[in-house]
Amino acid sequence: MIKEQNTPQSDSNFQGNNSKNLDLQSVTVEVEKVAERQRQITAKIQIPHSVETVWQVLTDYQSLAEFVPSLACSRKLEHPNGGIRLEQIGSQRLLKLNFSARVVLDLEESFPELISFRMVEGDFKDFSGSWRLNSCVLDSQTGTLLCYTVKVWPKLTMPIRIIEPRLSQDMQSNLLAIRQRVEELAS
Repeated sequence: MIKEQNTPQSDSNFQGNNSKNLDLQSVTVEVEKVAERQRQITAKIQIPHSVETVWQVLTDYQSLAEFVPSLACSRKLEHPNGGIRLEQIGSQRLLKLNFSARVVLDLEESFPELISFRMVEGDFKDFSGSWRLNSCVLDSQTGTLLCYTVKVWPKLTMPIRIIEPRLSQDMQSNLLAIRQRVEELAS
């Protein structure tokens, strides 16, 4: 297994909804090569609000596409066993082409610390992972360490060497957008 840790310097595609200077360095990203064409990418950010507040933003599934930059669509679907099923479509420009990928995810919530998901249908061979929320102290106030882990195995038509850096950047932008949304709702 090969591990690579970085903190991406910039993402020119990220556009915040206000003039706040969103600190790109506040998101750490770690990439693990699980197998030849499989990666596990983990991104972490500290958010100066309670776990419950962050949970509320993450589980507002229908609204995620309103503020998560790489998400064009997020909607709940009927689950055959009464669980949580989402359809999500990510969309962006990649190498001067419009690229989109669709996944249908089954989710399991363990309030207030874990949301796990796995793809049941979609444009990857495997797409699964979790959101972990841990309470922490930030500047003598309660905060949340949010950890987002994704295991991705693209189909042969998607080159992993192109997808891996893009996913890393997207995860960074997405966590910053979640932090910003939490701050907006808490103010």
